[in-house]
Amino acid sequence: MGNTALWMFLGFVAMTLVITYFSAKKSTGSSAYFAANRRITGWQNGLAVAGDYMSAASFLGIAGMIAFNGYDGFMYSVGFLVAYLTVLIIVAEPLRNAGKYTMADVLAYRLKPRPVRAMASLSTLTVSIFYMIAQMVGAGTLVRQLLPGVSYEMAVIGVGVLMVVYVVFGGMLATTWVQIIKAVLLMSGSFFLSILVMSKFNFSLGNFFQAVSAVTFTGADGVPVTRNFLTPGLLFKNPLDQISLGLALVFGTAGLPHILIRFYTVPDAKTARTSVVWAMILIGLFYIMTTFFGFGAASLLGPDHLKLHGGTNMAAPELARFLGGEVFFAFISAVAFATILAVVAGLTISASTSFAHDFFTNVIHHGKEHRPGEEVRVARITAFVVGAAAIVIAIVLGPAVNVAFLVGLAFAVAASANLPVIVFSLFWKRFNTTGAVCGLAVGLLSSIVLILISPDFMKQPLFPLKNPGIVSIPLGFLGAFLGALFTREPEAEAKYAELSVRANTGLGAEKATAE
Repeated sequence: MGNTALWMFLGFVAMTLVITYFSAKKSTGSSAYFAANRRITGWQNGLAVAGDYMSAASFLGIAGMIAFNGYDGFMYSVGFLVAYLTVLIIVAEPLRNAGKYTMADVLAYRLKPRPVRAMASLSTLTVSIFYMIAQMVGAGTLVRQLLPGVSYEMAVIGVGVLMVVYVVFGGMLATTWVQIIKAVLLMSGSFFLSILVMSKFNFSLGNFFQAVSAVTFTGADGVPVTRNFLTPGLLFKNPLDQISLGLALVFGTAGLPHILIRFYTVPDAKTARTSVVWAMILIGLFYIMTTFFGFGAASLLGPDHLKLHGGTNMAAPELARFLGGEVFFAFISAVAFATILAVVAGLTISASTSFAHDFFTNVIHHGKEHRPGEEVRVARITAFVVGAAAIVIAIVLGPAVNVAFLVGLAFAVAASANLPVIVFSLFWKRFNTTGAVCGLAVGLLSSIVLILISPDFMKQPLFPLKNPGIVSIPLGFLGAFLGALFTREPEAEAKYAELSVRANTGLGAEKATAE
């Protein structure tokens, strides 16, 4: 089996490296490197957005969450799915029209660019690192289970090196095609896995949910317990925990930097909207399927079996082994590996773009490149640094942490820091630079502090909830609101009408460039 999995891994890696080689020839100049010359079509970008969004947390983490916690784990799926409505309604079109490469472009359009870009770059790097660590942990766990000769640390380093290669040499074009291929593989694997699960119940939803309502596992005292996995309370004892997580997931997507930069790869706002619709269809189908293989793992294998075979992050691959043998297990694991590579590539290019474009060019050098190609060169160096940081932190944290939990925290930071300033900048004339800096700072600081004093990080927590969203998101909005309320910036107010026209009509928006 190890050889089968290894050859499937190597096949995907070889295919993506060929794509990177050809993409590297076209990734000359900032527009090509950061935005694929804005020539990605609606359906291509929709697949790539879905590929970027359906991460290891979705495929490995959520399947495990549902397999161990039933209904409470399923709420992760619902939150991830509903979240795309906020992207479609609030940010996709205005962002494409008003920006160039990053989220901070929109904020800097009518606000003072240097302080806003500096804070936005810090927020982007924080969210990207949180999210990236989750993918690296998933990669290490997966490869260690598949290939007994490869350690967790070596697996994490291997994924880190590959993602840096994609981003440094291939830029956004290579990253996009890696994500498209991964989305196709993931949807295919998930569909076949769901079909195999339902075949065990004669394709009867009644039989399926009846089995899920009586899952047996060993309790804390060592005595077998039978529990209805369709009822809430296995993971979230406090209803506020569930509400907090839901808020973080629903509002966090519209503030995720690696999702937002995808809208700059299309030629216009209409194509941006089209790509979101494509993404919603694919993501919706995928999260419906997580129900089948999450609950399927719980009822067919049971939590006790999964604890002995890799823990929560291995629920989907172990179910594939049970239903389809070693070859299907290897295929599903290779798909999960592809998922991780595609998402970390998207995160890396998001972080490196933000640092190079926002901080290096616009904060340090006041918006001017000293030498041609300097911005792209700095982005490539940043990709190395971000990759190295993610590798080190993932190794320190180790394989025990659940990847869906880590991603939930990244969503909380994005919802608390990024979303308030994006919304106010686009829709509130009175908003100004002080409000943006305060909103980003308060949202970022409050979410991180509350995470560090939560039950998952402290034995005697000072904050009772696992996810800080219910407190940190309102604090982010409040910080942005009060910062703008107590100061005036006539220049920002004067440019609001210009931003509004551009955001809604696309007048003056960045255009596609020739290859």
